[in-house]
Amino acid sequence: MADIKGTVRPGFEQVRDTFAAVADGSAQLVAYHHGERVVDLWTGDDIDEDSLLGAYSATKGAAHLIVALLVQDGVLELDQRVRHYWPEFAADVTLRELLAHRAGLVGTDEGFSRAELADDRVVAERLARQRPFWRPGSTFGYHALVVGALSGEVVRRATGRTIQEHFADRVRDPYTVDFHLGLPAELEPRFVSAQPMIQTPERQLALPAANSLSGIAFNRHHPDGPEVWELPNLPDVRRLGPASFGGVASARGLARMYAAAISSLDGEPPLLKPETAAEFAQIQSIGHDVVLGDHKAFGIGFHATAERYPELGQGSFGHSGAGGQQAFADPRNGIAYGYTRRRIPFPAAAAPENEPLISALYSALRPAA
Repeated sequence: MADIKGTVRPGFEQVRDTFAAVADGSAQLVAYHHGERVVDLWTGDDIDEDSLLGAYSATKGAAHLIVALLVQDGVLELDQRVRHYWPEFAADVTLRELLAHRAGLVGTDEGFSRAELADDRVVAERLARQRPFWRPGSTFGYHALVVGALSGEVVRRATGRTIQEHFADRVRDPYTVDFHLGLPAELEPRFVSAQPMIQTPERQLALPAANSLSGIAFNRHHPDGPEVWELPNLPDVRRLGPASFGGVASARGLARMYAAAISSLDGEPPLLKPETAAEFAQIQSIGHDVVLGDHKAFGIGFHATAERYPELGQGSFGHSGAGGQQAFADPRNGIAYGYTRRRIPFPAAAAPENEPLISALYSALRPAA
């Protein structure tokens, strides 16, 4: 049993007990219920409640919360062609299709160096002239390392400001969300580097061929391309905060962001109107993901999280990360959840302990229902 620190509200003790039973190394777990923090736990000698870890693809949730706000404001239209905002963009695709991983622009023929991959502007410029790898709109595949650069360029063209700037001004600062798209130098001492997954002869990853569709999507065909697990350990990634994978957050930050999205928080109104949250949670792509090669469900820029965890209410939305992160909002049940860990799980994805942790959280809610 892991040594667990932190607190839970009365009635949520089973979440702490489950965390102690399933925690795999250093980890943080936070949950909100109707805007009140009910779970705030961590474990491990090398992290504490304020430690910042790489968010990996949970960053996409932060980036696309900004897109949702701009759609809510009337600045962006989901069914407008991307080239309306970004004339140099060659593919014939709507913003909705882009955010649902239907554009076919999962990478470039040449791939990206480490420095290029960390810079959303460079990635967007290269992708604007890339021939899609499938007919846009005909199917879908996870744009793992680039979708935030693409949506971010739409935001920049429409508003003159980056997703990172919008996030700081509209989410991070007013709601004191400990989630950073571009980590300030003064916060570097709080950052805890990611540890690679433990591989044994029985547990070896079958990596995709470098020039396969999946290999291109994960930039394996470039000789200077980093391994996915390394990304938050690269100083340029932390400094620039690329919107697909470069965020740095605590579990408190992950959960608080989604709490702010759907709940009144410290007297501030929810960021999203119910109709905006419902639209962005609505499934746009479901079935066989041609990049990942398995069953996936995407809303608009978010995972349709209830497809993975059946306890969640319909209309839940969030995003996991390769480092084991899971974070989501469940508007029907008033839940916001954030989990992160230091060692990359095997395989790299939302860590398996999220399933019993989420089950314990929802079980704790039932007596009061």
